[in-house]
Amino acid sequence: MADTKGRLMPILYGHPFSSYTWKALIALYEKDIAFDYRILEAEWPQHGEELKSHWPVGKFPLLVGDDGRAWFEASIIIEYLDRLTPEPRLIPQDFEAAMQVRLLDRVFDNHVMTPMQEVVNDALRGPENHLPMIVDQAKARLETIYGWLDKELAAGGWAAPTGFSLADCAAAPSLFYADWVHPIAAAHANLRAYRARLLAHPSVARCVEDARPYRAYFPLGAPDRD
Repeated sequence: MADTKGRLMPILYGHPFSSYTWKALIALYEKDIAFDYRILEAEWPQHGEELKSHWPVGKFPLLVGDDGRAWFEASIIIEYLDRLTPEPRLIPQDFEAAMQVRLLDRVFDNHVMTPMQEVVNDALRGPENHLPMIVDQAKARLETIYGWLDKELAAGGWAAPTGFSLADCAAAPSLFYADWVHPIAAAHANLRAYRARLLAHPSVARCVEDARPYRAYFPLGAPDRD
């Protein structure tokens, strides 16, 4: 499929309720890049087969570029999109600024998304395989990073001073779901305000709305908010 300029459109494999798919989608929406969205649902079994033909591990999101090369891992996909469509930039060209953005990207993925997913995984295992120690440890780690982020975000605005970036693409889904798993306390007012700014941002709000029909998939029960 080609875009209005006759170029082959990138193909994104993912799911509207997937946090890491959101991360890639936010970047695509920010840059207003036309793409072929191949949702991984039982309704379209061929999409899963196509995904595995590119990446046998089968994890998503995965983006096939206009040259036919497959890119996976959401941060790498966004690096590619910044090269494909440089403006608006999501990773600054300045070395120090780029390092700060990449550092925060790793913080949101590894220290917010990962413990959140551990709690979700425990729910998926079912009550007969519930591991309270794992859940307690994951929530304690979330509480620690909430405190750190609250201080880092005291100035308001986006995650990094250069503007909306890769870091915010990572922050939006991780904080959206983490607050469902372990609510951000009122004491972390800066972090709560940042999450609200993210959810009001058009590219993020679009992901939230598109995922709304799938909330029954959340194993802990989606809260009646957001």
